[in-house]
Amino acid sequence: MTNRAPIHTLEDLIARLDEVVDSDCDNNRCDGVKGVLKSACLGENELLSPKFLEPSENGYARRLLHKDPGGRYAVLVMVWDGHQGTPLHDHGGRWCVECVYRGRVRVHSFSRQPNHDTGAGLWDFKQEETVIAGKGEAGKLIPPFDYHVLENPDPDMAVTIHVYGGEIEECTTFQPQETGGWRAQTSHPSYTD
Repeated sequence: MTNRAPIHTLEDLIARLDEVVDSDCDNNRCDGVKGVLKSACLGENELLSPKFLEPSENGYARRLLHKDPGGRYAVLVMVWDGHQGTPLHDHGGRWCVECVYRGRVRVHSFSRQPNHDTGAGLWDFKQEETVIAGKGEAGKLIPPFDYHVLENPDPDMAVTIHVYGGEIEECTTFQPQETGGWRAQTSHPSYTD
């Protein structure tokens, strides 16, 4: 049973995540992680040190907060300066839970559609929904339903905490083409600083 004590420190956050990630079902695991992140982000204490809250001029900042020694999960902090965002992307086959720590983010969810031109290497997507999430609001992505665009809709900075089912070393980003469809590109996400 998950301990419901308040999350005051990074150590508390890690201990609570350790409790919920061992489910054998991704849906249950993600629901547990969502609960932990919501508690952490809605708490009164500052869990993140200032070095994790610095924006980047070269796009959103992506920093590793914790990597589980057993490889079960990785916790990242992302800092979104005004109007920064991602391209359409997946998570390299890993589950993910994202929660807003500060500010707001807009999430556009997509579903993959049958390719209209397989020979040209183009993918088709249908936008499913758009959600604007504020402090303490969380969402989950479980492959194959893990295609989305995440962005800061505001001029002020936003911060999100992400928990992935392991460290993402490779994923796919998608660029819209003028003639229709989306061109896939392998990406190797790196950390800021």
